[in-house]
Amino acid sequence: MKIYTQTSDYNYTFPAVTLAYFLRYPNPYAKHVLSTDVIDRYLDSKGRLVSVRLHNKKSKVPSGILKLLPKGLAGPGGASQSYVLEKSVVDIKEGWMEAESRNMEWTGILSVREHQFYTRQPMPTDTEVDKLGGPDLDIQGTRDTSRTSCKTTVTFVSRLGQAVKAGRGKKADSPAIQSEEEVPKQGFFTSWSTSGIQKTIEILGMKRTKTALVNGRTGMNVVLERLRSGGIVGVLEGMRKDRADAFGPDGPWKQVWLNGNQSTEQERPRKDFDID
Repeated sequence: MKIYTQTSDYNYTFPAVTLAYFLRYPNPYAKHVLSTDVIDRYLDSKGRLVSVRLHNKKSKVPSGILKLLPKGLAGPGGASQSYVLEKSVVDIKEGWMEAESRNMEWTGILSVREHQFYTRQPMPTDTEVDKLGGPDLDIQGTRDTSRTSCKTTVTFVSRLGQAVKAGRGKKADSPAIQSEEEVPKQGFFTSWSTSGIQKTIEILGMKRTKTALVNGRTGMNVVLERLRSGGIVGVLEGMRKDRADAFGPDGPWKQVWLNGNQSTEQERPRKDFDID
């Protein structure tokens, strides 16, 4: 298990940051998000907003991890789709939001849990507000001399080595349900120790997450600026443009799809009934 922690500040009011959080996909730094669906949303007994959402994302398995996987477990070039389950709780009166997300796919290889805690931070003077350059109005247009801090903690747990070890110990005739946790049983893992596999996967996952967190914060600031300058309409227009840029005829994911299909055609044996 590895844990990575990061603290950051947004020079925007807490209501603005929480709204931007729910409107953050897609943005210029997260064009890979295909869709976001609200599974459940309600007010709890204390009046706090509880939301459960599911994000569908296009992704590429890092090349370092791809080399460790059996052939065919990921798509051409490591391209794949994945789902992330997110649960958040917002207390607008006390000024905090807690959010936790976890991956739904590839959990047998690497389980990633991201916990974020946003809190309203007072800024006592107008001079400090002007110095930091943050907006001095909240989303209702009233005076608010506050900013928002966020502490992010990401926990990585790889069970790939455990799955391999468990797979070796099973009897050939014992009934078992094949699951994602049990897929990697290929012989090339035999020279690896359980701890060695786990540490390698966790380190590679951490390196990628550090970059993702930087992009996530930058993307949030883009959404916040759109919200400040154009309101909800400005955010929605930006989302539409980002989606068109990502998935239009010349978008990067269109090219990934085309390249993947070309690779598949090259590897697939030609049949008599193939049509040029």
